[in-house]
Amino acid sequence: MSTMNAPAPTPPRAMPGTGAAGAVLLLAPRINETGLQLRTAAGRRGLRAFTATSWQAPEELLGSTAPVHVYGGPLFGDAVGRALGLALLEPSATWLGDLPRELTGRRVSCTTLAEARELRGPAFVKPPADKVFAARVYEDGAALPGPEVLDGDTPVQVSEVVRFRREYRLFVLDGTVRAASRYAVDGELSVAPLGADAGEVLAFAADVLADGPGLPSAAVVDVGPTDGGWAVVEANAAWASGGYAADPEGVLDVVLRAAGPLAQLPAADRPFLRDLPEIVR
Repeated sequence: MSTMNAPAPTPPRAMPGTGAAGAVLLLAPRINETGLQLRTAAGRRGLRAFTATSWQAPEELLGSTAPVHVYGGPLFGDAVGRALGLALLEPSATWLGDLPRELTGRRVSCTTLAEARELRGPAFVKPPADKVFAARVYEDGAALPGPEVLDGDTPVQVSEVVRFRREYRLFVLDGTVRAASRYAVDGELSVAPLGADAGEVLAFAADVLADGPGLPSAAVVDVGPTDGGWAVVEANAAWASGGYAADPEGVLDVVLRAAGPLAQLPAADRPFLRDLPEIVR
């Protein structure tokens, strides 16, 4: 997995599906640190980095012949994706629950918010994709958002409570880790390169990517050690995930594939397309 430390790609050697000179990287209006890093990395490749000024697809990109890619949160992706003809890839909502117990280190199930409200003990509950409520440990189902806030058929992921001693973010492209970073220690934000932990992190990642159910060709997978051994935290869309201390060049490779033109989408990635709303203005 030496690709994590590879030199920054140049436009003539750009990997298929990871951008080419003349393409556009569209960033959300409220640009974060990762967005700033990606903007710089894109410029080095000859891509045009365009920061949106509103939550709408920029007029000058509508109908453009230049391939457009996007980096931003789910709300921004939904706001511009259909108008720009984008294919936004995200892991299946059931991906974590479909993993074998030896990779999750805990029981994980996908259910509805209505059923989760019946929980009689503590559990970690989160929306599988969009952040429609806080992902955290709830003492019981009564502590979850009520029907006056969210419909009961809202999908949720319910997990046994485990303690991750450290947590690492992996940007994965075609089954290979392209960039990675530590982002938490004992549940608290703690950003650092992998350093001496790289061997253990990448060894467990290889097991997950070899033995787990399918992911889109570009995705983010979070892993870490618990008191019972290594386990998967979750998987998310690369185009909406922070890079922390990961190499921006590798992050950009994954983001460009994860959110690019629908016309260039490989057939194998079609099951992982985000269902984009039609925005009426």
